[in-house]
Amino acid sequence: MAVRALIAAVMAGLLVVTAGCASDQPGRTYEASTAAIGDSLEILGWNLKVSDLRFDSEHVLVDVEGSASGEGHAKPEDIRFGLYGALAHPLEADALHGCDDLANLGIRPLSAPAPDKLSGTVCLGPFRDQSQVRGVYVYSPRERIAGTTVAYPAAFPIGVLPTNVNDTGVTVRSSSVDAFSADGGQLSPAAMGDPSAFNGKGYMLLGLEIDGAAKRYAEDSTKRGGPLMVVAGPTLPPPGLSHACSVYGSSVLILPEASREAVNVRASLCTQGEMNAALLYASVSVIGTHAALWTTHG
Repeated sequence: MAVRALIAAVMAGLLVVTAGCASDQPGRTYEASTAAIGDSLEILGWNLKVSDLRFDSEHVLVDVEGSASGEGHAKPEDIRFGLYGALAHPLEADALHGCDDLANLGIRPLSAPAPDKLSGTVCLGPFRDQSQVRGVYVYSPRERIAGTTVAYPAAFPIGVLPTNVNDTGVTVRSSSVDAFSADGGQLSPAAMGDPSAFNGKGYMLLGLEIDGAAKRYAEDSTKRGGPLMVVAGPTLPPPGLSHACSVYGSSVLILPEASREAVNVRASLCTQGEMNAALLYASVSVIGTHAALWTTHG
């Protein structure tokens, strides 16, 4: 009996050690490294810790601490954060500019005090339905998995024609297209007959519907090594031509809530620059990328 008790104790100890080691390993959500809020993850050449997810002034706030883990790390200005959960519409913000419109929260916006350091608070919003938020993800529109890019033309006033699901595993189509000159004047489809209407700079706001089956998307993400992002171009660095472009952005990560059976993303993206390039010869690309996710439930 004593020998049996000793063996049982040893086995129990091994199980505890094994379980403890396993819990230290990040999970995967559509191949995005996944951990609990408060933990650190390696992503984009950075060791990032995301903590203290909270709500203030109809915004989601998280604190971020990061140190570069290699020379090839993403530039801070190329990093984007987004909200994860059962959201009706994706909500993202550039890491370094999400708090630009929030001067009264008493926070220290995320900054790069040194080329290899990140520290401060990321702001995402405005957003009222706080019950839908399950976590925060991070990615870079410049981080692209080789051999995964599929590009489609996006021209005013049509936008993107419905794509073939076999191209990428999801379909993309335009739900709205609005074009503007740099001074904010809106163009109508009749402008297509005016050779002087597309002089100078301008921007285009694209409403996009992205759909697919969650099971296939999970399988394809495993094969790719990461989820998909949708990137519109050309674009300009902040502040760009319009505040709307700063709010909409030019990219969105496709990272649906894991319990859902379908991919249903309703996104809005902006192209901006020289008017012919941004309105008549723009593109929307679907690209595999690497991402990380911190969830409220671990």
